[in-house]
Amino acid sequence: VLMRCAGCGRGGLATVHFDGHGGQAYEESFYPASLDRAPLPAGIPDGVVAEYREAELCASVGAWRAGSALIRSALEKTLSANGYSKGTLAARIDEAAGDGVITAARRQRAHDDIRVLGNDVLHDEWRVVTEQEYSDAHHYSQRIMEDFYDQRAQVEAILRQAKRIT
Repeated sequence: VLMRCAGCGRGGLATVHFDGHGGQAYEESFYPASLDRAPLPAGIPDGVVAEYREAELCASVGAWRAGSALIRSALEKTLSANGYSKGTLAARIDEAAGDGVITAARRQRAHDDIRVLGNDVLHDEWRVVTEQEYSDAHHYSQRIMEDFYDQRAQVEAILRQAKRIT
């Protein structure tokens, strides 16, 4: 069924089900899907933003696995852009926490909700990734980017002191 959104006027293709007895109809899906974009601080490198936005695009069509892999990649690129470029991703997350750029709680979320999930997608046997798993990774990766870029002058001072950047 072709439909038009009452709010914005955009048209799209919807899958609508009827019970066949004159009862209620319900919409199962609508294409193109809406695209929820998290606000990101200024100053994040374009490649990191592009990776993160592509993850959101994947999520807009329910591609939770693909979005989760891209979120992991965006985290890795964020760390690399800030001087955490040697060793495993796990070690780089720990170093960022050790330097005080991210909190211990954020460190744990980076491991549990982003790195491990991304590793499952990239390296392990296929499994379903749920919307909640993607949502958690998306949320905490946004928070980590805020840690690095919201108070950029302070973070750069920490990174210089830790000899991550010159």
